[in-house]
Amino acid sequence: MEASSYVPQQVSDELTQILANLVLGDNEIRSNAEKVVNERLAQTPELYILALANFTTTAPDAQMRAFALVLLRRLLFRPPQAVPNASTPTSSNQSSGPRLTLYDHLSEPTRNVLESTVLHALSTEQVHAVKTKAADTVADLANASFQRGRPWSALQDAVFRFVGGSSNARECAYRILERCHVLLADVPAEVLARGLTDSTVEVRLSALKATVASLSLSSPSSPSTTHATLLGRALATLPAAPSSYTTRFITSITPLASTHPTLFGPHLPDLLRVIPPLILAKKEYDAGPTPTVARPFPGGGSVFQFPPPVKNESREEDDDDEGNERRHSALELMVTLSEARPSLVRRVDGWLHSLVRACLDGVAELSDDDASLQAWLDADPADDPTDAQYPHAFEQALDRLACAFGGNPVVALAFGHLPGMLANHDWRLRHGALMAIAAMGEGGARMMEPELKYIVDLVTHAFRDPHPRVRFAACQCIGQLCTDLEEVIQTQHHAVIFGALLPTLGAPEPRVHAHAAAALINVCEGVAHKALLPYLDALVAALLRLLEPQVGRDGIVKSYVQEQAVTTLAMVADASEGDFGRHYKSIMPLLMNVLRNASGGDEHRKLRWKAMECAGLIDSPVDPGDTMLTHYLIATWAKVCQALGPEFEPYLPVVMPPLLQAASAKADVSVWDDDDEEASVEREGWETMSVDGQQVGIKTSAIEEKCQAFETLVIYVSTLGARFAPYLQQSLELVLPGLKFLFHEGVREACAMVIPMLLVSGKQSGTLTPQMLAAVFAQLVGEVRSEADASFLASLFRCLADCVRVSGGASEAVPADALPHDIREGILAAARHQLQALADRRKGRAARLNADRRDHSVDSNGNTGAGRRGSEDGLEEEREDVALLEELEDFALDEIARLLKMFDPGHPLLVAIGSVKDLGIRSGDWESEVDE
Repeated sequence: MEASSYVPQQVSDELTQILANLVLGDNEIRSNAEKVVNERLAQTPELYILALANFTTTAPDAQMRAFALVLLRRLLFRPPQAVPNASTPTSSNQSSGPRLTLYDHLSEPTRNVLESTVLHALSTEQVHAVKTKAADTVADLANASFQRGRPWSALQDAVFRFVGGSSNARECAYRILERCHVLLADVPAEVLARGLTDSTVEVRLSALKATVASLSLSSPSSPSTTHATLLGRALATLPAAPSSYTTRFITSITPLASTHPTLFGPHLPDLLRVIPPLILAKKEYDAGPTPTVARPFPGGGSVFQFPPPVKNESREEDDDDEGNERRHSALELMVTLSEARPSLVRRVDGWLHSLVRACLDGVAELSDDDASLQAWLDADPADDPTDAQYPHAFEQALDRLACAFGGNPVVALAFGHLPGMLANHDWRLRHGALMAIAAMGEGGARMMEPELKYIVDLVTHAFRDPHPRVRFAACQCIGQLCTDLEEVIQTQHHAVIFGALLPTLGAPEPRVHAHAAAALINVCEGVAHKALLPYLDALVAALLRLLEPQVGRDGIVKSYVQEQAVTTLAMVADASEGDFGRHYKSIMPLLMNVLRNASGGDEHRKLRWKAMECAGLIDSPVDPGDTMLTHYLIATWAKVCQALGPEFEPYLPVVMPPLLQAASAKADVSVWDDDDEEASVEREGWETMSVDGQQVGIKTSAIEEKCQAFETLVIYVSTLGARFAPYLQQSLELVLPGLKFLFHEGVREACAMVIPMLLVSGKQSGTLTPQMLAAVFAQLVGEVRSEADASFLASLFRCLADCVRVSGGASEAVPADALPHDIREGILAAARHQLQALADRRKGRAARLNADRRDHSVDSNGNTGAGRRGSEDGLEEEREDVALLEELEDFALDEIARLLKMFDPGHPLLVAIGSVKDLGIRSGDWESEVDE
């Protein structure tokens, strides 16, 4: 029965007006309409839900029907604004718990009518856009029903009926199957395969998404022949897709490449013929032809052309955007497969060569006109309008490939082309080569190290390039290499590096000399103190010249140059240690001048903070009355504290309140429906992920500030010792819960590090009470007992051991009466529990690996092909993962041993620790079994 039979006309009329008000642009009218909706749903939820469902079929306007379908999904699956009144019937199988939604409060008859109505809307709707909205609503209702153990047999019949219906019906059928895995599990592969060869491209795309969803439900480690065949049919849709649909087809398949890469093994040669051509751009570079008298324009053109060519610039721009999206999606598919299973793609001849070559072509794609160059020169690096056209995707792809393969053979393949690019007449190729070297530094450091002199010579030669963007890229490259090959490159080649960077600090372009100053930070982070001293005077003099205000061609002061100069000065001061003292008298007046000139508006706030940070680092008085509530200021006071030592104590009443406020910040999490316009908006400082059809966002900036606050707390407590005692209680109240802050590992590590320091501070000052000590040990013992992260477990046991040592009088041997009996027994019980848990995990992993090895042995005796190769690769990669995990566990076991020896050097559990270590796969017994 349809919902219209249950809805009075008065309610329908009122809802029509409400919906009309909800789509109006007037905020006040829309807000009032939202309040009315919430009131009606709180009073008579079933009546208005059925009225809204009825509206999806009876509204004369297609846009309103679509809006009603979207609104119905939102309202059904959100928590109710108020619990329905007592007269409202509820389902007998209603879910229990605090996360009930409005759907859970509907009676069984209402749910039946609701399902019948939306299914009728899906069947009768003729407008394509509305029909897809109906399909999404049906899928959500189906998932809610199946999750609560309610069958919906009419839907299954309808879906199979739609598969044989019109093109719109077929598209909706596959759309529902994609979203409803319970139905998808019963669908024969032939039904999906038929949709992949449908004559309508929209149907093929929906069938492709449903196929990917079906394959995602299969086992990643043991793909069947049916699955491999179905994937082959899915991949066959890529070449046949119209160019305007290619991006959507490729992005639909890419998630499967990440989770089930083994499925793609038999199809990689076919993909290699299809995907790389989509990535390569048809772009010509200036080879530098020499004009002659007979041929003054060797490029084939002339000064004038008549009639002038007519260019549809907007159409070309659209084509460029569409082409770039297509190229990036194809690139992402190849890189994802390479990352997910490097050993699989390594065996395909030409795969890596084509991919690396495509990336090298991509990194050189920059605008070559004078207007773009001038825009780049005039721009502030933090707000560069040319950045939107920069080929970030190709640089990131090289970085990911180098990391995935450990540099081999990515670096070698790239360097087969890079010298030629660096010698090319076209500056874009020289620029791209330098950025490619920088991108491969992290993953390819091991491969680059033997050829480091050759690479450094290539890069430093580019510092003399006539084009400013190439010199900028040289600064970026040398700075990145100094980070990725830290200490090695600075130790062996510091003379060449400083010889290139120091003159570049005087480059005529602000963008270039500011970036040279930025690169010096990376250099100084890994340079030896003695190696820096010969260049110190020239370095400081050049940086001080950059502190003078610089006005660009556009008449705007380039404050970012001053910001970078003071930041680099702070790093140089830190690296040069006491030898920096002779520059105090020349630096401080300039820093004070920067602070005076940067007073006033918010546009100079960052420069003021950086100047204060630099002043604090070189041990100069800092005005404590300036703004205290930002990231930069917390970092500034941390450096000032390190510089002043115990004399920093008077500043604590000023710096601690904002620090404690930042440390107490909660994780800011927001959830949006996929249909919300806000869900598609990119938010700076937020990390988003898709979970069950919703976008979940976490505000990373607040979490990073929280981590920074705890790290600064470590500096304060370790520097001030007993002088920090007035803030002992407040700090412990924040630090102990911080051990459970799962959103950021840095927060937990800083908390574990600072707890023993706080106990030392309290003990030295006489403010540590037995209640504080009991609370600390109770929290630590509980955390140790329940922690499952091997890397953090070591930090927890180290923290516990240090706290025990502080309680025992700073001695490695703790007297029996140093701790209350219950605390001592709790610590030992937690240690026993973790030893047993570690032993059980190692036994389980070893058993699983042995079983996989035996299965592989059976394959080797009779089976061949992709399945066997996948087994070999999977066994090797899983073993490497387990070996890394057990190495982390060994660190935790060492900390447990250290703790036990403090109680008793011959504690019986020490033998158990050795036994647990012997259970690891890295032991000789396991190795010999594998070799056999």
